[in-house]
Parts: sequence; structure tokens; C-alpha cells
Amino acid sequence: MDGNAIILTGDLLNSDFAKTAHGLVRGTERYNILGIIDAKMAGKDGGVLTDGRHRNIPVFKSISLLKKETQEAINYAVVGVATPGGVIPPILMNDIKEAIASGYAIVSGLHTYLNDNKEVVALAKKHGVELLDIRKPKPVSELKFWTGRIKSIKTPIVAVLGTDCALGKRTTARFLRDAMRQQGISSEMIFTGQTGWLQGGKYGFVFDSTLNDFVSGELEHAILECYDEANPDIIFLEGQAALLNPSGPCGSEFIISGNAKGVILQHSPNRKYYKGWEEFDLKIPDIQKNIELIRLYGATVLAITLNTTGIDLATAQKHKNEYEGILGLPVILPVEEGVGALIPVLEKYMEDYQ
Repeated sequence: MDGNAIILTGDLLNSDFAKTAHGLVRGTERYNILGIIDAKMAGKDGGVLTDGRHRNIPVFKSISLLKKETQEAINYAVVGVATPGGVIPPILMNDIKEAIASGYAIVSGLHTYLNDNKEVVALAKKHGVELLDIRKPKPVSELKFWTGRIKSIKTPIVAVLGTDCALGKRTTARFLRDAMRQQGISSEMIFTGQTGWLQGGKYGFVFDSTLNDFVSGELEHAILECYDEANPDIIFLEGQAALLNPSGPCGSEFIISGNAKGVILQHSPNRKYYKGWEEFDLKIPDIQKNIELIRLYGATVLAITLNTTGIDLATAQKHKNEYEGILGLPVILPVEEGVGALIPVLEKYMEDYQ
């Protein structure tokens, strides 16, 4: 573990933009989270706000108020939001500056790099703190090109893909990894976003900051590194965006380059349009179209997992039953039910894997 940390959300904690914060609240092996800075949600518990489970991660109005409440040394302030275009809103920037003045290293996964901001760099230098832009692309000299070696490994690989972005693919992948481990099955997860790294992921890369020519190679390299070092019984891949999302179509790489022959498909029955594109009438295609496309790419959908944000439990159960009847596949509510019911499905996939 790197040390104690607080999360900065710029008053966006209770929104989809705070998925990085939500992931850290659910679990991280990299940091010990002491609190969250968000004036709008001050006084609440971060776990309750994330998924209704109290985790003793208090939300404070300001850093100064947090410092009055904790006696523990704080090492890091982590930017816990993923804003459109990776910009830093003014409220968040003010909190970043206060954190620097307090002596905390800043960890950011935004596309706007703190090390490119002269004022922030000068402030960090004055207070002797480090600025960590974890989304900054690697130099080309460090990037890996696809080799084809992945076709020779025997470990079953499952990609957790989605019908849209911001559906909880990473969370479901972690749930699956942990559930398999609890059953004594060695499993690993390949992270593909900044939050996965922040949660302590050992194997992976940041997909959307990787030069396109090297995405397949970096994915393959992460899987092979995991295979060589950990030799797990099964590997889960954290998917990104969606196969048919016009603003960022993504997913074929995990099947074709990452050799994932099995897919867990995450879907929101409450979402009709691609997130952020409602005004353009960009509707999410029927889930069956996604399943068929995945089949054409050479993989099989093993199960459906539902994101139930904005849906009460009774309605979620109704959707679950409907999808099971239409699709003939297991349908799971990961947050409400866990993913234990998928263990037999994954065990069969492992047995049948060629």
C-alpha cells in the first residue's frame, strides 16, 4: 500500500462523473482512504452514497475540516472524477491547490495534466510535493506492439464488456475476480483505465491514453505479463466504452487481440441513449444486436450483468426475469446480489476452454 489518501471530487461525488471515487470507495489495495472532499455531500458516508453500504469513509466540506477530524498523516490527494474531456473544474482546482499547500502529493487520472499547469507546478515545487499524472501516455519507446504470442497461452480469458460507457464494467470485473478467489480459483484482472491502477491493479494499462497502433500490443503485453508471473486459472479483462458507441467504439480489441473467448455483458435497462448523446437521439441498440456482434467477433456471451442505477429492486428483478426469458442467458444484479451465481458458469467455461 502506498499510504493514506483523501479523494477530491469537486462537488461531483453524487454523479456518474465520480466513478473513480466510487471505485476507490468500493476497494483499493493501493491507498488507505481516510475521507472525501465534497461540499454538497458533506456529513454523509462515501460508501452509503456509492452503493448503500456504510464503509466509514466520511465526506467533508473542505480539507481544513477533514484535518481537524483526523490525526493520521495524509500522503496523497486523489482526483476522484472523470470529467468530459478530462478538464479540471474550478472547484476541483481550488481543492487541488489546498491539498498541495497541505503537503499532499496529487494523483490525477484526468486528460488535463497537472504537470502542464505552470501555476500548479510552481505551487507543488514550493511545498515539495509530487504531481502524478497517471494518464500521461508512455513514450513510444516503451510501448509494445502485438506479437501474436497470446494465441499460444492456455489460460481462459473473459472480457467484461458493456452496451455503453460508465456502466460499472470495472466493478463487475473486480467482483468476478474476488468471487473466484473466494472459491479457491486463482484469478487475475487486467485493468484498462486509471481507476484500475488507483485501486492497486498489478497488471494492465490505460487504454485511452495509449497511441492507437499500440493498444493491441499493450493489451497483449499486460495479459502475457500476468500469465507469466501469476499463471492464474482465469483472467478477466476490464472493458472500455462499448462496441457500438459512436463517440468511442471499443471492445473488439479485447476479443480479437486479447483472445477473450468469453464475455460478460453489462447493460442498463434504464438507459435508452448513449450517455451524453441524448440530444442527438443516439439510442443504444437492442442488447441482442450486441450479443450477435460479439458472436461474429468470435466470442460467446456467457451472462448478462445489469447496472441498476435509478431502478428500484422490484423493477430490477422484473428486468432480470424478462432478459433471462428473452435471451436464455443467466442475468445477474452484481451490486444487489453479488456475482456468486456466475461461478458455475465460469467453471464450465474453463472446463470447455480450448
